[in-house]
Amino acid sequence: LPKAQASLNSAFFLLSGGPSLKLKQKSGIHKIPLSNQMIPTIMRTHNIKFGLHLIALNSPQTGDMRGIRGADFQCFQQARAVGLTGTFRAFLSSKLQDLYSIVRRADRNTLPIVNLKDEVLFDSWESLYNGLDGQMKPNVQVYSFDGRDVLKDNTWTQKMVWHGSNNKGQRMTDHYCETWRTGVHELTGFASSLEAGRLLQQRPVSCSSSLIVLCIENSFMTQAKK
Repeated sequence: LPKAQASLNSAFFLLSGGPSLKLKQKSGIHKIPLSNQMIPTIMRTHNIKFGLHLIALNSPQTGDMRGIRGADFQCFQQARAVGLTGTFRAFLSSKLQDLYSIVRRADRNTLPIVNLKDEVLFDSWESLYNGLDGQMKPNVQVYSFDGRDVLKDNTWTQKMVWHGSNNKGQRMTDHYCETWRTGVHELTGFASSLEAGRLLQQRPVSCSSSLIVLCIENSFMTQAKK
């Protein structure tokens, strides 16, 4: 096999009906039987689902985002602008929606949550709600759609994430800035400290504050569908 690979001048691929390679060379096409251990890793993993992306909007937002639809639309626009074609929704509870319910049921416990660079933030959507206030994996950054590290970039002066939920991802109606439609100082929304590496702390923050807003890809799409 090594000698055959050395003289290979075209792509190789698995043949249906058994583990073998079909090699196109100058001398013709040759079929070479393989053991499972010899199958290249890329061939064994190319169909593996990887994860759901969690990415920040490119600028901080007050509690007035024109409601959940306004926040969702910003997620949609900014995802499309960088070529991400999955469905992105704002990481927020609202009047008719618990944060937990945003991700499709079938994908909640089967896929990791990853950042813009496909680094794993959480083992699954379900694992956010384990009672630890959404503790992220250590030393993994959250990036905006335009590729900035939101903890290091000065655009976000307050390193807090809006969410309006309890630690189970259920809406907290007294703490979601009137369904994300007001930026008045007297009202509050629940937010969490990204510096602490947590996304679901219940810290009341004035709706006039400009904080990080995250967007979650709410279902897995195969590359073909994307």
